Amino acid sequence: MPDSRIDSPLTLHLGREELVIRRRYETLSIANDFLIAIWFLAGSILFLYPSMERTAVWLFIIGSFQFLIRPTIRLASHLHLQRVPPSHWES
Repeated sequence: MPDSRIDSPLTLHLGREELVIRRRYETLSIANDFLIAIWFLAGSILFLYPSMERTAVWLFIIGSFQFLIRPTIRLASHLHLQRVPPSHWES
């Protein structure tokens, strides 16, 4: 018989610690995505001006580096949640 406690998108855990941790990492991820959008938009606009191409390239490099941060945030979240002891609400 399959384990019914397998983590899936439909699984609801009611542990307060888990909810706080998920919200913090989600907020961090949203802020990172927002900054990526700003760097790429600013870089795209600056690329229209030949004198600003070097700055535009650096903004693209910064945005690309932040794309590496995105999976790092997700991995850190998963590792952090694995260290949280199960709550008394889980069966």
